[in-house]
Amino acid sequence: MAELFAGVGGFRLGLEKAGWKVTWSNQWEPSTKTQHASECYERNFKSGIHTCEDIAKVADSLQNKDKKWVVPDFDLLVGGFPCQDYSVAKTASQAAGIHGKKGVLWWEIRRFLELKRPPYFFLENVDRLLKSPTSQRGRDFAIMLATVSELGYSVEWRVVNAADYGFPQKRRRVYIVGVHKSKLKKGEFQGKSWILSEGVIASALPVSQFSGDESPAFKLESDIVKLSDSFARGFKLSPFLNAGVMQGGEVWTYSVVPKFRGKSVNLEDILIPEKDVPDEYFVEAGQISTWKYLKGAKREERTNPGGGKYFYTEGAIPFPDHTDTPARTILTGEGGSTPSRFKHIIMTPSGRYRRLTPVELERLNGFPDNWTKGMPDGRRAFMMGNALVVGVVAKIGKSLKSFAEKRN
Repeated sequence: MAELFAGVGGFRLGLEKAGWKVTWSNQWEPSTKTQHASECYERNFKSGIHTCEDIAKVADSLQNKDKKWVVPDFDLLVGGFPCQDYSVAKTASQAAGIHGKKGVLWWEIRRFLELKRPPYFFLENVDRLLKSPTSQRGRDFAIMLATVSELGYSVEWRVVNAADYGFPQKRRRVYIVGVHKSKLKKGEFQGKSWILSEGVIASALPVSQFSGDESPAFKLESDIVKLSDSFARGFKLSPFLNAGVMQGGEVWTYSVVPKFRGKSVNLEDILIPEKDVPDEYFVEAGQISTWKYLKGAKREERTNPGGGKYFYTEGAIPFPDHTDTPARTILTGEGGSTPSRFKHIIMTPSGRYRRLTPVELERLNGFPDNWTKGMPDGRRAFMMGNALVVGVVAKIGKSLKSFAEKRN
């Protein structure tokens, strides 16, 4: 497989557990001088070709056949492509969608698929992708589906909350699997049965309920310009539900419910002993009231820059965080000692409050301890806020490998 937007290697960790081999990878962050993620990736993985370069330049090189960067052929293209323009961490009005600075990186994925024509791809993003932008709910995902359909791929997707399948973090992401028509048998990648039981994702992560009928929900406009202009215009809700398949532009989409009967791992199960926690992770007594305020419910009168008055409201976040359930989603701002509404705070057995350590954040995503060691703690937390849950990738990767082996 080849890995785009590799980050610190979560996709690779999961897929290597599932039996895939990485031959080429790329990670580059344009906004930072020190490439912490790429350095972490190279430090932990010794095999395969790794590049730290603008992915558009690499794609240009492939397209121009100048051989500046060598990308071996591969069976599977993977990537957790940058999601800032789709993230729920932004307000709806701020989310620029597929035309945003980060969202445009979708087109580099599309270029790699066109230039290398791998039989399979496997992508991950925030679930907001299915309903972006606010003016045309689901348009961005519709364009993505239509562009890979042009290349002969069928696609299945599922929104997965990792905690629903026993993992110790409530992390919702959309997972997208594509298969080229050359690897499909007649009748595959279609309809209710594929989503509920026969599909790659359903085989890995079972579901028990659905809504929808047997017929395709709709067919995508094949003209991308028309699709971009007209799709879901005026819709209040996206037509894409939390699971679905697309083949030949026809879309089946359903609401499904996870089915899991195993043992769940909770936040308390991954915590390190209190005696081993460095002092800087404990909250000073004088800051506790600030933490409580930031995490509490609010209805406050505030003033706009222009002078108008309005009421700001928000619900409460638990303080301290419950440890007998899976943790809340790790965000990129988890690091640092500054009080924050979104950072995790737990109470220790001795009654003290503390933040989570980098090792605990790594464990919540399924990384080995100290995977990100060697960079500042704030960056380590940022990397885990950007990462995915390794175990979910491993389950889908194993199912995809089994599917692929039957077609070799």
